[in-house]
Amino acid sequence: MTSSMLDGCTPWPEGFVDRYWAAGHWRGTTLDSLLRGWALQYGPRTALVGGGTRLTYAALNRRVDRMAAGFRLLALRPGQRVVVQLPNVPEFVVTVFALMRAGAVPVLCPVSHRAPEVSHLVQLTQAVGYAGPSTYGGFDHTAMAADIAARSPFLRRVFTLDAPGTSSPYGGYTTDPSGCHYFPLDSIDSPPAPALAPSAGQVAFFLLSVGTDDGPQLLVPRTHNDYAYQAGACAEAVSLTEDDVYLAALPAGSGFALGSPGVIGTLSVGGTVVLAEDPEPAACFEAIARERVTVTSVAPAAARRWPEALEASRADLSSLRLVQIGGDAPPRPATAERLASALGCRVQQVFGPAEGPLVLTRPADPDGTVLTAQGRPLSPDDEIRIVDADGRDVPDGDSGELLARGPYTVRGYYRTPEHDARSFTADGFFRTGALAHRTAGGDLVVTGRRGTGQEAPEAASTL
Repeated sequence: MTSSMLDGCTPWPEGFVDRYWAAGHWRGTTLDSLLRGWALQYGPRTALVGGGTRLTYAALNRRVDRMAAGFRLLALRPGQRVVVQLPNVPEFVVTVFALMRAGAVPVLCPVSHRAPEVSHLVQLTQAVGYAGPSTYGGFDHTAMAADIAARSPFLRRVFTLDAPGTSSPYGGYTTDPSGCHYFPLDSIDSPPAPALAPSAGQVAFFLLSVGTDDGPQLLVPRTHNDYAYQAGACAEAVSLTEDDVYLAALPAGSGFALGSPGVIGTLSVGGTVVLAEDPEPAACFEAIARERVTVTSVAPAAARRWPEALEASRADLSSLRLVQIGGDAPPRPATAERLASALGCRVQQVFGPAEGPLVLTRPADPDGTVLTAQGRPLSPDDEIRIVDADGRDVPDGDSGELLARGPYTVRGYYRTPEHDARSFTADGFFRTGALAHRTAGGDLVVTGRRGTGQEAPEAASTL
């Protein structure tokens, strides 16, 4: 079977495509089609909680259906890109799934990004649409979008999410002098149209790469096949069930919170996703206590702050059974140990960039492994190499750069062949840039970054 992807993306070679299909990793179902099945299976259960909104699986799927029809009515065509810059609110999940169901490709952008970064994404992807808050945190996102549209021949539709009691100056189906049309996001609604039949080998959405230099951020094309496999395999690895409640404390558009197992993995098993718009520890603790959260994910920087904040909190966090810690930078052992002790629950280390692969400890691993190692690859078909500066494999115990290829590790960035030549080997291994070694027990320990000569920093995750 061949892998059909968006122009400008590097597909997996045919032999690997056949291997991943034969292994059952890829199943040919798009993420938005999976949501239809989840709605049938878990219809009355609560799928999303956030901002005073609670949506059942049936209601979520129904809203996605109607928004997708609205997007198609506005002439969004299959394969066209839309930058999505929404905070952790239910509308983020609805919009991303609705765009996929309409055949469009969401470009997931942190709400903290400003005109230089957003404009770069619009130009690189030739995005025809932008979905973001009218204003957020005192910043006027709609004015930013209007300025980008005035300088872009592509951006012609802006969908604004207005906070309660506010309205955008461009709201109410306005058209600006550049010909860009503005629509309130909640007005994108139409009776469901006949379903499209996109290929699951197509790009589902773009994640942003962390990158290793000060240049423009790179776009990571994730397909329906590979991301559905990743999220499902992660859900299995942490034994998620429909009784679990996952708190998205990190940005929902980051790979860690979206699919490791995150939002998509939780929905795949019928659990409940709680979206934390405020990432501060006190707000997260309140959400954990109120919703009886069982699983969440934090970056190392937050993991250092949580134990101290917990001392000043009276929130009941006894529902927590597992806290994932990591992202694109591993925590120090003392950070993981202190967090586990303060919360009284298991911690799990997760390491992996947006490109893949994922390395994680398992809930049944001994404490010594969980606190000191990043664990083992997610998939049995993950191929891992640790190499020296000349590209030669090093013995177990020796440090080298971590290279990987597998069923959810991409083979190239979007429209940046010059970066592909540096970031991928001729036989398709992704150069993660991470320095690591393999223990005698087979676990990977990430120790730093290539070229820095420094220990891996505990940084906020953009996985």
